[in-house]
Amino acid sequence: MGIESAHCVAIVGAGAAGTLTAARLLEHADRRRLSLDVWLVDPARAAGRGVAYGTEAGTHLVNVPAGGMSAYRERPDHFVRWLGGAGHAEAGADAFVPRSWFGHYLSDVLDEAARTSDTGRLRRGHERVVRVAREGAGIVLSFPSGRTLRADGAVLALGNFPANCAWAPLGLREAPGFVADPWAAGAFADVPPDADVLLVGTGLTMVDVALALELPGRTLHAVSRHGLTPQVHARTPTASMPGPPLPVDCDLTRLRRLVRHQIARSRRLFGDWRPGVDSLRPLTAALWQQLSDADRARLLREDLRDWEVHRHRMPPSSADALDAAVAAGRLRIGPGEVADVTAHDDRIRVRLADGRLLTVGAVVNCTGSPADLRTVDDPLVADLLACGLARPGPAGLGLDTAPDGSVVASGSVQGRTRAPLWTLGALRRGNLLETTAVPEISAQAQAVAKAVVGSLERTRRRAVAHPRDPYGLRLSTTHEAAGLYNRGLRRVLALRSGAEDLLAQAVAADPGFAVAHATLALLAREGAAGSDVDRSLRAARRALAARRADERERSYVACVDARISAPAERGAAALLGHIAQFPRDALAVSVAVPTISFDGVVRGCGTWALVESLAPAYGQDWWYLGQLAFVRQEQRRWQEADSLAVRALDAQPTAGHAVHARAHVFYETGEHRAGLEWLDGWIARNAPGCNQGAHFSWHAALHELMLDDQPALARRYREQLAPPQVTGARALVDSASLLWRCRMAGRWSGPLPVDRVLEAVPAGWLDKPATGFTAMHAALALAAAGDPDRLGSLGRRAQDDDRPEFAEVIAPMCEALAAVTERRWQEAGRLLELVTPRLAALGGSAAQHEVIEETWLYALIAAGQHHRAAALLSSRLDRRPSPLDRRRLRELADGNRRL
Repeated sequence: MGIESAHCVAIVGAGAAGTLTAARLLEHADRRRLSLDVWLVDPARAAGRGVAYGTEAGTHLVNVPAGGMSAYRERPDHFVRWLGGAGHAEAGADAFVPRSWFGHYLSDVLDEAARTSDTGRLRRGHERVVRVAREGAGIVLSFPSGRTLRADGAVLALGNFPANCAWAPLGLREAPGFVADPWAAGAFADVPPDADVLLVGTGLTMVDVALALELPGRTLHAVSRHGLTPQVHARTPTASMPGPPLPVDCDLTRLRRLVRHQIARSRRLFGDWRPGVDSLRPLTAALWQQLSDADRARLLREDLRDWEVHRHRMPPSSADALDAAVAAGRLRIGPGEVADVTAHDDRIRVRLADGRLLTVGAVVNCTGSPADLRTVDDPLVADLLACGLARPGPAGLGLDTAPDGSVVASGSVQGRTRAPLWTLGALRRGNLLETTAVPEISAQAQAVAKAVVGSLERTRRRAVAHPRDPYGLRLSTTHEAAGLYNRGLRRVLALRSGAEDLLAQAVAADPGFAVAHATLALLAREGAAGSDVDRSLRAARRALAARRADERERSYVACVDARISAPAERGAAALLGHIAQFPRDALAVSVAVPTISFDGVVRGCGTWALVESLAPAYGQDWWYLGQLAFVRQEQRRWQEADSLAVRALDAQPTAGHAVHARAHVFYETGEHRAGLEWLDGWIARNAPGCNQGAHFSWHAALHELMLDDQPALARRYREQLAPPQVTGARALVDSASLLWRCRMAGRWSGPLPVDRVLEAVPAGWLDKPATGFTAMHAALALAAAGDPDRLGSLGRRAQDDDRPEFAEVIAPMCEALAAVTERRWQEAGRLLELVTPRLAALGGSAAQHEVIEETWLYALIAAGQHHRAAALLSSRLDRRPSPLDRRRLRELADGNRRL
């Protein structure tokens, strides 16, 4: 069985819930042979820690014996076995181990799942998600940086939110000694060591904080509304007890009676209440779901705290430490509520509701995570509720969810309008009540992973009638032809060779495949394929007329037709209009954006605006990141461009546009040695399958030129850039321009081997170039050949062209280059000074335009205008330092002209 095309699922949160879900997703994807990218998104660098297991304090213990903490329900001894392998063999199934150990265990679980997965790939994002929006059949995650991630589905594994501070008087919240979140990094750094401390809340958080802050000479005061502390786990294993039969139509009165009966029975059978409480655990959700809204509200108000102190117990060793602190007078626990506070220097005077006065150095909020998300200060939760993508759960707790963990949208009828969004853990408290312990989270992670993969498979089955391209766009053809087309499209986007052959196979498999015919015509028009442009375009028109296609396919063929057959302005408008309507048509975007493979229809700021506007459509897609990286380097945002390129290459090592962007970053920042080393490594690994390999060799040659390494430069030209290794457009744009640049820099020994280059250039390109960019390089090639007559002919043709860039840039450029070949230096310098600022109109990069500047510099030196040449060299050193330019500047300073 083959592996289906890749899907993407994002998990927001990398604590226990997110980590277990990621591991299960990788496992289920393997089982179903589903190619899946799993993005685990969280600012934390390490997975599996979260608030609960991020602590490194040895006194902070897991409050469940190790035997009940397995990540896999089907392998209950998995964690205990891990402990043995991790050097903790003394910790058996009954041990209460440090929470940090469990955090490391979860991280290892995920690493193992990622390492052994055949069809799934784990990806990490280290930003906070601030918005989740529905887009078509998928989901888009937004980050504070403005970046987005598009996924087929998302899982919210947000864990517990920081404790609410609404109980604290305003004066306390503003006091320096108030610790709002005891789990924040460095939370206790400013607590005076000689001062008493007030802990508000007496649950498990208080236990951890008390153990961390207890010091000789310090008194810890712990208060809560009831003053109840967690009960203690049995010191020896207790027997298991079957749960009672699940009643039908249970109300709160019957539920209370059932609980009392079960605990009394437990005491009679075992002399201990704990087996009775534990036996109710599997029934908790079902019992809660049977209660009316009024009974749920009463239970939360009257019964929940008593249930929680018995259900969520502390380890015996923690209880012993608390008892010792109480006995020594260092810890006082009881009922109490904060009524008022006043600050005095570095102390806080607290008045409790019963009139007691306490003077403390700090007040620590130990009240626990809020259950009502409407009180949580979190932009993601607020946006989910505000936009209606989610709604509060029953009794106002968490989010409302379906049995499989999918989030129920506001106003949905029985969940039928739900987005592909799931959650687990604390956010399901409204539906399940008991949902925060590892056994529950582990079960939910498995269920959610199964539901997500099932949803992806259903989506895939629904699309069987109409194959899709890699960006979800419909293809009206057979699955065989679509597969060939998609392989070809990926090659075009990655700048890999062989795309035209795959497209030809696609139309052979389905002669009525209109989009493939149109794409062949487009590639031929751009000079990347050998098929006949008109023949392919006619075939696309016929296929479109004979077959029912969707609106996108009709628009695509129409814009390709206009691009090829209509005047340039109309073709550009048609292409941009198509992209505005169908932004995920990546091939159309590629044609519109000027790159090393397409001329484009926008320039400069227009290119930037177009690429930046597409961020919501593509998110973290590797091809798009490469395009955006190139825009950023044009904007001189070098660090951002490099980061984007590296991320694209991490996802797709052969991503040609990312390589191109990074090559420019190295060159423009003057990192010539580092750039040459990196490019050489990439070329050695990937150039054989890259249809733009010559251009990357050209970039490497520029570094060698700037490093003034003439032997290496000549060797690279001979081995990687000389025909017949390089032919067609690349011979003109890369090989010919490099030869001319070397001559202008005085770094080529002997005659220029330009004749073979001219023979390798497509017929007509030297005398009748189709674009301004091609015309510029045709002029350089003719200059390298020392042919002023053909330069004059090309210049006259440009002067008569309707396109402004030909008359205003190409015509005077041809005149200037003819003057250079005839050694008319003053005239050449004057014309090149006029032409150089206008080069952006031709398209291409700053590095490609620089050859004209190099020629101008040559003319200035040859004309004896050394001061102007030195000023030009100095400006180049400011923006792109190089040993060659420094050497030439020294030579000018010494009055030593070397031509």
